[in-house]
Parts: sequence; C-alpha cells; structure tokens
Amino acid sequence: MSYYFTKTVNNVTFDNAVENTRQALKNEGFGVIAEIDFQKTLKEKLDVDFRRYLVLEACNPPYAFKSLNAEDKIGTLLPCNFVIQEKENGIEVSSVDPIAMMAQVKNPEMQTIAQEISEKLKGIVESL
Repeated sequence: MSYYFTKTVNNVTFDNAVENTRQALKNEGFGVIAEIDFQKTLKEKLDVDFRRYLVLEACNPPYAFKSLNAEDKIGTLLPCNFVIQEKENGIEVSSVDPIAMMAQVKNPEMQTIAQEISEKLKGIVESL
C-alpha cells in the first residue's frame, strides 16, 4: 500500500500548479493553514540549492472536528499535507493517503473518517 497519491502535471508552471491545488482543495472544503517552502528554508538554513518543493498543510474543519472527537491524540497526524515539487518530467503534486496514515490507529470511527477523506484527497490530486 502506498502512503500517497501523486500526479505529474505538464504544461503548467510551478506557480500555476500551486494555485490549481489551492483551488481544488477549496472546492472540497479544505483550507491551507500553513505552507513550507523547502527550497527557501534549505537555502537559508544550509546554504544549499534545492528544487522548488512546497508543502501545503490543508485542513477540512468538519473532518478535523470529527477526528479530534473520535481520537484525542489524532492531532499528531493532522493536517493533510500536499507536496508540489519540480521534477524532470514536470510538476508533481502529491497528497498523503489518510488510510495509510491511520493504519496504526485502532479506532473504527477513525478508519471510516480516513476513508472519506482519502476519497476527497485522491479526487483532488486526480483533478489537477
């Protein structure tokens, strides 16, 4: 079982892929609550050059609320991360698969929530 969904998008710029991902997330009720620019951070902290690699941390408030009520330590696995990165063959967009993330959580309610979120995230990646 893979722990992510991924798609390579061609004929778009990196910035367009980021914007398209943000919009697709919004369309499914997710908001971006944080972002990590690894290219910038690695340059600042280590003075190394790295390809464009951006992590968007996304949250769907109703699902977050359900999850936190079902499992009080689930915050250690939240939010849902999306990676947009430059690759040789185009821009790659990847998302975590919540089913894989929740495999060790022995809570049937969380398995149901993970399935629902997984379908949404997979749909977002496929829509790009």
